[in-house]
Amino acid sequence: MNAARPLRLAAVVAATGIVYGDIGTSPLYTMEAALGAAGTFDAEAVLGVLSLIFWALAISVSLKYLTVIMRADNQGEGGILALFALAQRRLITGSTWARIAVGLALAGTAFFFCDALITPAISVLSAVEGLEVLNPGLKSWVIPATIAVLTVLFAHQHRGTATVAALFGPIMVVWFSVIAVIGAIPIARDPQVLAALNPAFGLALLVHRPQVALAIIGAVFLAITGGEALYADMGHFGKRPVRIAWFALVGPALVINYFGQGALLLELGKPVEHPLYHLVPAPVLPWLVILATAATVIASQATISGAFSMASQAVHLDLLPRLKVLQTSALEQGQIYVPIVNWLVFPAVILFVVGFGSSDALGGAYGAAVVGTMAVTTVLGAFVAATQWNWPKWQVAGLFGLMLITDAAFVAGNMTKVPAGGWIPLTLGGILYFIFMTWRSGRLELRAALAKLAVPRSELPKLIAGVQRVPGTGVFLASNSTLVPSALIRNIEHNGVVHQRVIILNVEIGDTPRQDPAGRLNIEEPVPGVYYISARFGFMETPDVAEALKACRTRGLRVFTEDSSFFVGRHVVRARPLPGLRGLQRRLFARMQQYSTQAAEFFRMPFRDVVILNTAVEI
Repeated sequence: MNAARPLRLAAVVAATGIVYGDIGTSPLYTMEAALGAAGTFDAEAVLGVLSLIFWALAISVSLKYLTVIMRADNQGEGGILALFALAQRRLITGSTWARIAVGLALAGTAFFFCDALITPAISVLSAVEGLEVLNPGLKSWVIPATIAVLTVLFAHQHRGTATVAALFGPIMVVWFSVIAVIGAIPIARDPQVLAALNPAFGLALLVHRPQVALAIIGAVFLAITGGEALYADMGHFGKRPVRIAWFALVGPALVINYFGQGALLLELGKPVEHPLYHLVPAPVLPWLVILATAATVIASQATISGAFSMASQAVHLDLLPRLKVLQTSALEQGQIYVPIVNWLVFPAVILFVVGFGSSDALGGAYGAAVVGTMAVTTVLGAFVAATQWNWPKWQVAGLFGLMLITDAAFVAGNMTKVPAGGWIPLTLGGILYFIFMTWRSGRLELRAALAKLAVPRSELPKLIAGVQRVPGTGVFLASNSTLVPSALIRNIEHNGVVHQRVIILNVEIGDTPRQDPAGRLNIEEPVPGVYYISARFGFMETPDVAEALKACRTRGLRVFTEDSSFFVGRHVVRARPLPGLRGLQRRLFARMQQYSTQAAEFFRMPFRDVVILNTAVEI
C-alpha cells in the first residue's frame, strides 16, 4: 500500500499541466462545433448549448471521474487497464464474466489509442487556426504550420518529457487564468447568460430540435473528451492534486470561458468562427494564438505520453507483443518512450490533419472512439464498487446508472458522427481490438501447446541425472514456474551438458502497478545446485533480469551476470492451415510472435552472454 503523498503546490501546478492539457484546450473548438450542430443561431441555441456543456462537465468530469472513478485506483495508478487489473481480482479466470471483462478492457484500450491519434491533430490545428483570425490571407499556412509543430513534437519524444515538464504546469496555469479573465469580461456585460446553469435550457434545446438533438449531444461531448485521459494520468501526482487543480482552477476557468463565449455571441447577434479568439482585442490576439499553440502542444504531449504508458501496460498484461520500451528519465520511472508507437502515431496524426483540413471537420470524427472507453470505465467501475467497495446495490444502481445514462446519450450522439468521419477512428479501434484479441487468444493457445511439450518441474532431477556438468552458472528464463524451461531441455539435447549451478528464473508481471522490492524474490533449491527464482514486477515497471539477480545477493545467493551464461527459449510458431477468421488470427499471431521484441532485450539481459534456443510449436 502506497503511503499518502504530502500535498504540495508544485504537484497541483504540475497536475494542471499534465492531466488537464486535453480537456483544457477544448474551448478552442467545442462551442463552434455545438452551435454548428444546432443548425440555427438564436438565444435558445446559445443558452441551450451552454447548459449542456456545463452539465456534461458537472456529471462526467466532476462527479464521474473526479469524485467516483478516481476512487478505483490500483495502488495510485488509474486508467482503463489499471481498472481492468483491479476488476480481475474478483473474477474467476475463464468464467463468463471474466471473458466479458477482458472484452470490455480490450475495446476500451483500443478506443483510447484512437483518441491518441486525433487529440494532437485537432488540438494543434485548432490553435494554429488563430492565424486565420489574425489575417485571412494566412489561411494557406495553417496546415503547413500545424504539420511543422507536430513534426517537432514527435521528433522530440525520444528525449523524454523531463526537459519540458517543468514548463507544462506554469504555462497551463497561465492558459486557464487567461481564458477565465477573457471569459469573465463579456459575462460582466451580460450576466443573464448565467441563466444557462439551469438544465432546463439544455433540455429545451434538445426537445425543440429533435432532428438534430443527437448531433448536438455529440458536439457537446467535445468538452469532456479529456476525462478518460485525466483518470489515466492521475498516477503521476495522486488524487488530491488532481482534484484540487480541477475544483480550484481548471473547472471554473472552463465554465467561465464557455459562458463568456456565449455572452459574446449573444452580444454580437451572429455566429463567428473561432469565438474564443474574438474574446480579445486585435493587439492581444497574436499573444493568445501563441499561448493557445503552447497549450495544445502540452495537451498533445500528455496524450502521446499516455499512449506510451498504455502500450507498456498492454504488453505487461499480455494484450500486445513485447515492444521496445526506453526509459527517458533516471528519476521518474513513468517517463518512457516506445519507438514503434511514436512512429505509428505520427503519420496517422499527419494524415488526420491533411485529410480533414480543419478543426471543425475533425470535430466530426473526434469522440466517436473515446466515448466507448468512457462507457467501459463506467461499467468496470460499477463492478469494482459492487465487489470491492461493498456499496449497497441501490447506491451502485443509482449513481452508476446516472453515469451510464449520460454515457449512453453521448454514445448515441457520437454515432451521428460516423458518416462525417467518425467511422475512421471506429474502424481503427476495431482493427486494434482484433489485434489485441488475436494476441491474447494466440498466447493462450501457445501456452496450451507448450504445456503438452513441456516437462513438469518434478521431472527435473531425472532429466539432469547423469548429464555431464560444466563449470559456471547457467540462467534459464522460464515463462511457467511449474515447468522445466524449453531452453534447458534444448541445451541438454543439443549440447549434452548442464552447468554446475543452474538458475531457473521466472519473471512474473503482477496486477499491481509496482512491486515492493522486499517481496520481489522467491528462491527455492529443490535439487542441489538448481535454484528456482521467481521475480515479481508490477505492470508499470520494466522487468530487469540483472536487477533480479543482483537482489539475490541480499538473500544469500551470490550471482554475478558477468560470470553467467543466459539461455532463452524462442518459440517459433507455425499456424495450422485453418479456414476463415480463426485461420487468419492464427497466421497473424504467428507473424506477431516472429516480430515481437525478443525476451533478452525486453527483460534487459546482457546480450553478449545470451544463447537463444528455438522450439517449433504448431497452433
